[in-house]
Amino acid sequence: MTRAVKRALKYRFYPNPEQAAELARTFGCVRLVYNMALQARTEAWTLRQERVSYNTTSAMLTAWKKTEELAFLNEVSSVPLQQALRHLQMAYTNFFAKRAKYPTFKSKKKSRRSAEYTTSAFRYRDGRLTLAKMTEPLDIVWSRPLPGSASPSTVTVSQDAAGRWFVSLLCDDVIEQAPATATGVVGVDAGLDSLLALSTGEKITNPRHERRDRAALARAHRNLAKKEQGSANRARARLKVARVHARITDRRRDHLHKLTTRLVRENQTIVIEDLTVRNMVNNHSLARAISDAAWRQFRTMLEYKADWHGRTLVVVDRWFPSSKLCSACGALAERMPLNVRSWTCRCGRTHDRDVNAARNILAEGLSVIACGGGVRPQRESSRTGRSSAKQEPLGQPRESPSFRAGRIVNHAPLLRAGLEILAERLSTCWGQRRRTPTATA
Repeated sequence: MTRAVKRALKYRFYPNPEQAAELARTFGCVRLVYNMALQARTEAWTLRQERVSYNTTSAMLTAWKKTEELAFLNEVSSVPLQQALRHLQMAYTNFFAKRAKYPTFKSKKKSRRSAEYTTSAFRYRDGRLTLAKMTEPLDIVWSRPLPGSASPSTVTVSQDAAGRWFVSLLCDDVIEQAPATATGVVGVDAGLDSLLALSTGEKITNPRHERRDRAALARAHRNLAKKEQGSANRARARLKVARVHARITDRRRDHLHKLTTRLVRENQTIVIEDLTVRNMVNNHSLARAISDAAWRQFRTMLEYKADWHGRTLVVVDRWFPSSKLCSACGALAERMPLNVRSWTCRCGRTHDRDVNAARNILAEGLSVIACGGGVRPQRESSRTGRSSAKQEPLGQPRESPSFRAGRIVNHAPLLRAGLEILAERLSTCWGQRRRTPTATA
């Protein structure tokens, strides 16, 4: 079974001085057009209560190009400028849909330097990509081939803070949806001592990428602090700091890609816990470690890969007491501080805190699949536009409760696993009850 998806492949390239100058001008013009259109739309609504659409800003761009002050906008390709207006329109759409905050102006120092080209603004032939306003193709390092005979529909050129140039090509790809190779179902609990704990009892070590380069990062920041503002030495020192950060980010992303790919290939159903990372980083004692673990990035990768490969991803409610609940008898402990890594239930079972939480998350996820309960509705995902509580393949209608109940027979292995967990809990509770002496009058 296969699945057709849109996939962006990112490559590094090395522009010559003329290409670098042309792209730098394009980045500046894109930022200027975006900011001017945002200012025009904001003033129109603030002063005149008037809504400005994308078509109006496109007409404004044409008029801007005819002025003497903004005539330099004609020196770069018009497609990235039009795409900037479309990005602004999408930002407003997300704002009115309450998926994002009000659009903000792009900063020359802090904003991402990028430009998007559509098919009319580039030429791709025989593995050579040439952008508009350029005479020579880009020197791209093809670390992997494009899928099949695919031709890119959109090209995005960007430059990161470390000075590296990247090109992202959006292509049509076909994903082979192979069956799961291992357990079939797994519960995942995210942590700091162990990055992930699986319901199978396996613990995945936290690499702590930021801690490995903490000394080099501190040394680079000290050198940056000593340099004079606006000097060339400060620019070089800032570049060294950015390169350390880029090395940490690349290692973290690579590790998460390998980890999520393995989970998706081995399991048909994956159950995770909904974590509010934005609130958790307010704990200043753990903020650095939580940010280094990148739980949100892990979930994002898991969501789109599960959708690609036809897997079921269930997200358990953030208030579900996975750590305090005994996975054997179902008893709930009163308190469970973070320093308690193992505990013994009154039924006599000793639990590892993280593995026990993963098993409880799995059991709760199985109940969600069987009954549709136990999960609080989440806000829509920005990638799929659907609720992230339970991910279903795209293109299928929303199921009614009766239809979902009719589908339970299709989840026989999952229900069997849930019944086994329930039977184990009942047998444990019954054995504990028989061992308890009867009270006498």
